[in-house]
Amino acid sequence: MTAGVGVAVGTPVVEARGIRKSFGHVEALRGADFEARAGEVTALIGDNGAGKSTLVKVLSGVHTADDGELLIDGKPVRPTSPQDIRAHGIETVYQDLALAGDLTPYENVFLGRERRKAGVLGRVGLVDRRTMREETAKVFSDLNVRIKDHKAHVSALSGGQQQSVAITRAAMWASHLVIMDEPTAALGVAQTKSVLALIRRVAESGIGVVLISHNMPDVLEVSDSIQVLRLGQRVAAFRRGEAQVPDLVQAMTSGTSMEETS
Repeated sequence: MTAGVGVAVGTPVVEARGIRKSFGHVEALRGADFEARAGEVTALIGDNGAGKSTLVKVLSGVHTADDGELLIDGKPVRPTSPQDIRAHGIETVYQDLALAGDLTPYENVFLGRERRKAGVLGRVGLVDRRTMREETAKVFSDLNVRIKDHKAHVSALSGGQQQSVAITRAAMWASHLVIMDEPTAALGVAQTKSVLALIRRVAESGIGVVLISHNMPDVLEVSDSIQVLRLGQRVAAFRRGEAQVPDLVQAMTSGTSMEETS
């Protein structure tokens, strides 16, 4: 795991400035700003249609912004694909997790990035399963992820364990940022608690985490900062302890804080 290599905790690792994105006559992002810092969980929240999904797709390389600036480590970049973004050390965990159900956890962690055997055997395409298992076991151990059966197909694991595999895979390959889209959706109380604890451990390893969630208590529990989108723009930003659920709802629905309306 290459978490946060050479990046001081609290340093902005990704910044979006004045991002605009339209689809036909629909302006999804209207000069949106956003930033995520190393070693912190940054929540991105907003009502339906606020532009969260579009901004995440710009950050993850799925969409190219029409205007604005995207910076990684303070340097402007203009990615044209998810592969470009991954080359900058940014990984995304989507809601569907993108796991191969008929493969084991370690095979999923290395999916598309398999280790080849040394020498001639590697040149003919044989993979080094032992090394992959060992490296995966180390990352699971570092993040305190407990998988009941490492030899089982991922499809046989619980929803919480599948989410843990997907997050571990992202943390394995990210050096700057992991973006997580609704990671606790459809999970039970115990599984949600486990996944939130894992999100904190990923951030504590030095990687920045972006959390997209509709669950306000989860957001308040795990986040170091919260940024609110409304109608394609950032309308509020809070640090840990500065807001409660009513403040977040007020910002999402009106674009103003409780203090401004009191």
